Amino acid sequence: MLYINCHTYFSLRYGTIKPEELLALAANNGVERFAMTDINNTSACLDIMRVSKAHNIKPVVGVDFRNGADQCFVMLAKNNNGFKEINSYLSGFLHTTSMTIPSRAKYIQDSFTIYPFEIGKDYLLRENEFLGVRPDELNKLKFSSWKNKLGKLVILQTVTFQNRKGYNTHRLLRAIDNNTLLSKLPKEEQAKETDCFIAPEALKELYAEFPQLIENTAGILEACNVSFDFSKTTPKNQRCLTENEATDVELLQKLIKEGLSYRYGDTPDASILERIEKELEIVQKKGFVSYFLINWKILKYARSKGYFYVGRGSGANSIIAYILRITDVDPVELDLYFERFINLYRKNPPDFDIDFSWADRDDIIEFMFREFKYTALITVYNTFKFRASVRELGKVFGLPKAEIDMLTTRKFDVNSLDKLSFLVVKYSTYIEGFPNYLGIHAGGILISEEPIHQYCATFLPPKGFATTQIDMVVAEDIGLYKFDILSQRGLGKIKDTVTIVQQNHPELPPIDIHDMKRFKQDERIKYLLRNAKAIGCFYVESPAMRMLLKKLQVDNYLGLVAASSVIRPGVAKSGMMRAYILRYRYPERRQDAHPVLLDIMPETYGVMVYQEDVIKVAHYFGGLTLGEADMLRRGMSGKFRSRDEFLKVKQQFFDNCKRHGKTYDLTADIWRQIESFAGYAFAKGHSASYAVESYQSLFLKAYFPLEYMVATLNNGGGFYSTELYVHEARMHDATIEAPCINTSEYKTTIEGTTIYLGFGFLHALETNTITELISARNREGLFTSLDDFLDRVSISVEQLTILIKVNAFRFTGVAKRELLWEAHLKTSKVPVKEHVITLFKSKRVSYEYPDLQTTDLENAFDQIELLGFPLCNPFLLVEKPLEVKLKAKELPKYIDTVVTIEGYLVTTKNTRTSNGKSMQFGTFIDYDGDFIDTVHFPLVAAQYPFRGRGVYNITGKVVVEFDCMTIEVLSMYRKATIEDPRYVDTSIKMRA
Repeated sequence: MLYINCHTYFSLRYGTIKPEELLALAANNGVERFAMTDINNTSACLDIMRVSKAHNIKPVVGVDFRNGADQCFVMLAKNNNGFKEINSYLSGFLHTTSMTIPSRAKYIQDSFTIYPFEIGKDYLLRENEFLGVRPDELNKLKFSSWKNKLGKLVILQTVTFQNRKGYNTHRLLRAIDNNTLLSKLPKEEQAKETDCFIAPEALKELYAEFPQLIENTAGILEACNVSFDFSKTTPKNQRCLTENEATDVELLQKLIKEGLSYRYGDTPDASILERIEKELEIVQKKGFVSYFLINWKILKYARSKGYFYVGRGSGANSIIAYILRITDVDPVELDLYFERFINLYRKNPPDFDIDFSWADRDDIIEFMFREFKYTALITVYNTFKFRASVRELGKVFGLPKAEIDMLTTRKFDVNSLDKLSFLVVKYSTYIEGFPNYLGIHAGGILISEEPIHQYCATFLPPKGFATTQIDMVVAEDIGLYKFDILSQRGLGKIKDTVTIVQQNHPELPPIDIHDMKRFKQDERIKYLLRNAKAIGCFYVESPAMRMLLKKLQVDNYLGLVAASSVIRPGVAKSGMMRAYILRYRYPERRQDAHPVLLDIMPETYGVMVYQEDVIKVAHYFGGLTLGEADMLRRGMSGKFRSRDEFLKVKQQFFDNCKRHGKTYDLTADIWRQIESFAGYAFAKGHSASYAVESYQSLFLKAYFPLEYMVATLNNGGGFYSTELYVHEARMHDATIEAPCINTSEYKTTIEGTTIYLGFGFLHALETNTITELISARNREGLFTSLDDFLDRVSISVEQLTILIKVNAFRFTGVAKRELLWEAHLKTSKVPVKEHVITLFKSKRVSYEYPDLQTTDLENAFDQIELLGFPLCNPFLLVEKPLEVKLKAKELPKYIDTVVTIEGYLVTTKNTRTSNGKSMQFGTFIDYDGDFIDTVHFPLVAAQYPFRGRGVYNITGKVVVEFDCMTIEVLSMYRKATIEDPRYVDTSIKMRA
C-alpha cells in the first residue's frame, strides 16, 4: 500500500494506462490498495471501484491537482463526503474560463492533502496535510529540516506509464497537448522517466532508510474508504417530485385519471384500465414514479410554451406515458410490449427519448436546470481515432501534410515506410481509443437526489451547463439514469410549416398537426407512401427508404412502423430484410419461417423486426428468463458487449437450446440473426414514434408542399442538399427567386407560389450586413435604386458585390455589370461603422456606361459561386446538349436491357460487399427531375468512380425487384461542363 498518485489515460493527454490495465498491474504485483488520482479528473473513479472487486483490490480515490504538467497537490478522499467535497473543489476550477490551481489547497475535513516535497520551501501543514517525497529526493531529505519531522512525510511514487513504450507514448501525448514538435517539447511539460510502476518490494527497498514514510503512506491509504452501491436496486435520481413518495403516487394517479378521457374517451375499455393498473404496480415497485412525473413536468412546460416534441424510445410502450402525453403512441393499438420498457427483472433504468425542435431545446434544458436542484449534462469520452491520431502525431514528428494525408488512408506498405512515418503509424495504434477530451452527450441529462459531486466532478463547456466527468454507462452503473432531451430539425420543419401556412393562407382554418386518426386514413398520404414521394419528410426520404417503401408498397401506419425498423442495418445484414419483404408481399412465403419463430412473431412473419423480438426469441426460443433476455438485448447494443455477464447469457442461450433438443446449426443461425440485428434495431415504440412524425410531415407535404419545402430549407434541410429541396419545390410548380433586397429576409420566404431564397444562403454575406439591410428596409420602406440603398445602408464593396452578383438589385432594371462598376466607384472597401442620417442628402455622381448586359449563363455561375448551386436546370450547363433522350419514366419498358441515360448526381452511398469489397449506390435526377437509382458493383465502382457533382452519362442494365427500378451500372462518365463564361468568351450562350 505505497501508491498514492496513480494515473490512467483519463489524465487526458498525459496518462497512458487504461483503468483495467492499472487494476491488473496492481493485482499481479500483490497490491491490495492504491490511490486512483487522475490529473484534474475523476472520470475513472467510479468504474475502477466497480471493477476492482474482481481483482480483490480496494482502491482509494482522489485528484492530482495540476496547472498543466506542474503538480500543485494530491487530494485523497477519506470517505464519500470527502470525495464529494474534492469533486466540488475541483469543479470550482473547471467552471472557470482560465483555470488556475493555487499552490495551497483548501482545507477539506474528510480528506488528505499531499504536497510535492521541495527543498528549502517553508511548509506550515495542517493535520490532514503531508509532503510527498519522490525516490530521487531522498538524498535532499537527509539535508533538510524535515528529516526530523518524518511523521509528515509519505512516499510519492507517481505512476503514469508502465514501461519505456508508455513513456514514449506519454511524451507524444504531451507534444500533442502543447501543439509542438516532439523535439521542442519542454522538459517541464513532461513527466519524469521514473514515473512508472515500481514493484512494492523494490519501492520499499528504495525507502528502507526511512521506514516511517512507508508506514505513513500505508496508514493514509488504510484510513480511506469510499464505497458505492453498484447493484442499481435503488435509483439515485431525484426521488420525489412532490413532498414524498406517497404524494407522488397520488399525483400520478390524479394525472392518469385526468388524462384518460383525453386519450380514450369517457368510457375506456376494461382492458385499458387493467393495463394501467398493471403498469402502475410495476412502476411503484421499481421506484420509477418520480421518473414519470419529472418527464410530465418538463413536457407540461414545453406545451405551455407551444413547443413541438416527440416522446420516443421504449417509453412509447407505456400506456401511462401515453396518457401523461409524454408520448403520442397508443401502446394498446400497437400491442406494445410494456416489459420491453420496465419489468421486475430489469435492473437498468427506463428510458424516454424526448425530441424537441433544435430551436426550442436549449430553453427546455435551462428550465430543467432552474426547476431541479441537482442537474447536470452527461459527458462523452471523445477518443483518438486512427486518422486523427495519425494527423496529430504526424505534426508532432514534423511530417509534411502530403505524407500525413497518405498515412491516413492506410493504403501503404508498412515495410516501405521511413522511420518517422513508421513511428507515426505505430504510436497511432497505441493511442487509438484513448480519451482525447470530454465532450457533451447528445441529449443526456442527470437529475439526481444527491449532489452530482457525490459521484464525480463537473466542468463547464461553452453552452454554460454543468457537465459530468462520467459518461452514461458509468452513471447507469450506480443507478443514475439519464433524461434524454434531444433536438432534431424535423420537428422544427413541422412547427415552421404550420406557421408559414397560416401566413400564406390566412383564409384556411388552423392545422391540427396531432390529428393522427385523420392522417392514417388520408388518401394523399397513402399515395405518397406507396410511390415513395416523400422528399423532405422525416425518416422516409433517403434513397434506401424510398426503395424499401416501393418494395413493400406500404400505405398504412402499421406498415410504416415496421418499415422504420426493417430499414435498420442489422435487419439487412442478417438477410432478413429480403425475407420480410417476400413474406409481406407474398403470404404463401410466410411458411418459409421456422414454425417456432412464426409462432413467436406472427405479426412480422417470423422475422425479427423490433428490439422486443430479441427478447421474445431469447425467452421463448432460447429459454432465457426475461432478465437474461433483456441483458442479451442490451449487450447486443454494444455498450456492454465485453462484459462477462453478457458472455454468460450467450452461453446460456446455446446450452438451453441444446437441452431442449434444438440442433446446433439452427441455434447458431438464430443467434447469428440476433447478433447482426439487435445492435441496430429499434424498439417497436421507437419506430411507432418515428412513424407519427413521418405522418405529420407527409400530411404537410401532401397538402402544403411549397410551404413545407420553405420550412425544410430554413431548418437546415434533411438527408439531401439544399439544391435538391429547391428542385423539389420547383417540381411542385414553385417559382424560385434568388435573394432580393426588397423581398427577401434572412430565411427563405414564400408569397403565393413564389419562393424567395433567404440572404442566409449566401455563403459570404455577413450577418451584420443582412441585419442592417433588413432594418433599413423595415424602418424606411423599400429601396428604389442602388444610390438609395447606399444612402441608407453602410456596406463594404465586397459585401455589396455579393448582393449585385446574385442579382439582388434586379428590380432596378439596371444590368449587373453596370451596377458592379457603380459599386466600385461609389463605395470603399471599409464601410463607416455606423450609418449617419443627414438632413440633406448629397447628390451622388452619375456615370455613363457602355452596354454591359449579363447572360443567363453568367447568372448561373454567379449562383453556383454564391449559393452553391444554379437556379436553372443543371442539364443546361453541360458542354454538349442532351445526347440521350431516354428518361427515368421510360425505364419500365427496358427491364433486363442495357440502356444509356443521363442523370444529374444527387447523392452517393459507399458500402461493402459481404467479402469486404467497396461498392456504391447512386441517386440521380434526369432532365425532367425524376429519380434514377443506380448500383455500382466493386469492379465498376473501381473503374468508373464518381467525380463530384455534375451530369453523368450512365450505361447499365435495368433491373427490377419488387417493383423497384434500378440500373446496374456497366460504365459511367461525367459530362464536361461549359467553361465559366465570366472568364472566357462572353458570346457563349446557355444550352436551350
